[in-house]
Amino acid sequence: MNMHKDPLGDRFGMWLFLFSEILLFGALFVIYSVYFSKYQADFIAGGRQLDLFFGTFNTVILLISSFTVAASITALRNRQRKTALALLGFSISVGLVFLYNKYMEWGHKIHLGIYPDSPWLKEQSHGTNMFFGLYYVTTGLHALHVIIGGTLLAVSFAFILKNKVDPEHPTLLENCGLYWHLVDLIWIFVFPLFYLSH
Repeated sequence: MNMHKDPLGDRFGMWLFLFSEILLFGALFVIYSVYFSKYQADFIAGGRQLDLFFGTFNTVILLISSFTVAASITALRNRQRKTALALLGFSISVGLVFLYNKYMEWGHKIHLGIYPDSPWLKEQSHGTNMFFGLYYVTTGLHALHVIIGGTLLAVSFAFILKNKVDPEHPTLLENCGLYWHLVDLIWIFVFPLFYLSH
């Protein structure tokens, strides 16, 4: 069987996939906007109950990781294999820190009784229920994408070690980098919508 690589086709396929992801989160952001306009006071009150420190810290580390992923691609192109691996390893570690912070934040909210269908939420207004429902769905879906993105970066790391991804064949790392940038970009919208809504 004659196998050949098609970097252009791979990149085009990745852009189509990213577009579908943008549509998914775009729909959530539209839903948020509709309910925010209807229950503005409840959404503002809900935003005040979120931990701004966690939100800000996660924003900063994701932005840093986006830079290090881009830098790893540049390093690979410049045949700096060890640097590329180090930058990728750092980016993966940052993703894990993000997930740990989200776990701690969710855990604290659940401990306070703020979770979907909780007794506390049942006593609150419909707007408050909508805010926290959207908060858990959106941040949970984003966390899932962080897990997928981190896994893709780990696969790229392993392929660089095995020389299956190199300066002549960087497409896998480039596509994984694009996915990671999308994950960061989505969070740039999630952060102000939920954490700065007040």
